[in-house]
Amino acid sequence: MTTMDAKPGPRGAAQDVALDACGRPIDEAALDQIFFAARSYNGWLDKDVSDDCLRAIVDVMKMGPTSANCQPIRIRFLKSRDAKQRLKPHLMEGNVEKAMRAPVVALLAHDLAFYERLPRYFPHTDAKSWFEGNDELISATAFRNGTLQAAYFIIAARALGLDTGPMSGFDEEGVNKAFFAGTSWRINFICALGHGDEKSIFERSPRPEFAEIADIL
Repeated sequence: MTTMDAKPGPRGAAQDVALDACGRPIDEAALDQIFFAARSYNGWLDKDVSDDCLRAIVDVMKMGPTSANCQPIRIRFLKSRDAKQRLKPHLMEGNVEKAMRAPVVALLAHDLAFYERLPRYFPHTDAKSWFEGNDELISATAFRNGTLQAAYFIIAARALGLDTGPMSGFDEEGVNKAFFAGTSWRINFICALGHGDEKSIFERSPRPEFAEIADIL
């Protein structure tokens, strides 16, 4: 079952009220596909994911906001068997099958040299100078905004009809050496892409109540 034909997940009255209270929500089918019925998959159907589909995901993802439009995310898509085999020794045992059987594995990284492109991405001011020589600010900005964009990536993939299987169980140093040696890219996390096999998921885990994670001052 893919996110395109998934049945709506349980919602609860409080969520329905919140949706109605926010002005102009997208329709419920879209919310189901992106959030309420979407799941993180561990297994995949034997269906290809085209290069055009991957380009479409990136084209949607990049429209989400980042600080000073810094756009630090960098993505390496692994489709070939050889590319996935290079990744395999760096995965935790529990993630090997999930990644190796996926039609595509996306290495979601951030670029520590993102600021070099700011004159083009943020031409309103000399934003590049904010970062030059400030390694702490560079690292924090790249990681924060790269993580934000990686979340947009998952939302974009789901919105366009794919399922996702994000994972963080891997050897970070090993992945950086295997795929990003000699570059300023650094891995953040990994995300498998494809059409999910519903037999590979278990019952949805509980989510927190509003008061457990938020308050209003």
